Amino acid sequence: MRRGPHPKRPGARLRAWGTHPNSPERGVRVTSNGSDCLARMSGWLLKYFDNRVNTAWEPARALSQAPPEDTMAGKKYKKAIEGWEPTKKYSVDDACAIIPKAKVSTKWDETVDVAVRLGVNPKYADQMVRGSVVMPSGTGKTKRVLVICKTEKVKDALEAGADYAGNDEYINKIKDENWFEFDTLVATPDMMVSVGKIGRVLGPRGLMPNPKVGTVTADVAKAVKELKAGRVEFRVEKAGVIQTPIGKASFQPEALAVNLRALLDQLIKLKPSTAKGTYVRSITISTTHGPGIKVDTAAYVGVVKD
Repeated sequence: MRRGPHPKRPGARLRAWGTHPNSPERGVRVTSNGSDCLARMSGWLLKYFDNRVNTAWEPARALSQAPPEDTMAGKKYKKAIEGWEPTKKYSVDDACAIIPKAKVSTKWDETVDVAVRLGVNPKYADQMVRGSVVMPSGTGKTKRVLVICKTEKVKDALEAGADYAGNDEYINKIKDENWFEFDTLVATPDMMVSVGKIGRVLGPRGLMPNPKVGTVTADVAKAVKELKAGRVEFRVEKAGVIQTPIGKASFQPEALAVNLRALLDQLIKLKPSTAKGTYVRSITISTTHGPGIKVDTAAYVGVVKD
């Protein structure tokens, strides 16, 4: 009895195992009704990659190489990097003195930000760096402060400069009316149970009070005065970077230097005991649209031995 498909049926003829005429690859089982295309494609791919083994990834390498800086920079950016070296590391005073030259926009007062890369791993709880610092020269921005406290402390909060002060009426207003006409929320410890009820709407906006940054305190008057004077909160990101504003481009260089030193001193105080190696790895300051100015970390490098 004959086994296998009938040879007269269309597409049923099978060639023996072996080399196909159009394919350099041996051992390809083909048929006359379509597998010839597979064999031809296989041979073509092998030939293609054999001939281009050293050049197959040239387009990818070309895309990965960044074009020269002068081909991407605009006229204002080129002007902002004149008179100083972008690759050089400057002292705190010298870096802040470059800020007026590195400003790009002339229509509005740009914010001066600092990015500090720390030698910590934030995925570990004992290496989380978070806190707040009062900028001696201010930040150039006025914060709207809401204080949630008992009735007897409402007057003290308002006299200290709080924009809003109260208890359950503001909690209900946030919950029911989705009211967020404030930038910072300060709460007393005895009101945190009530504030926790709206934690789901405060948390994603970064408004949830936290004792680590001084927004959960019994001394609401002191907290309000510090916030109005220019206290900023910071928290390390996943990459180990802390980024926060230290003033405006219109500030005097001396005022920016005082604010930057205050922040760096606070970061040194918050250094985790479990951090290994170099603690302050890099410091860069810049305006909103301006180039980054590198700051020498020699005075702030903290090395912890294993």
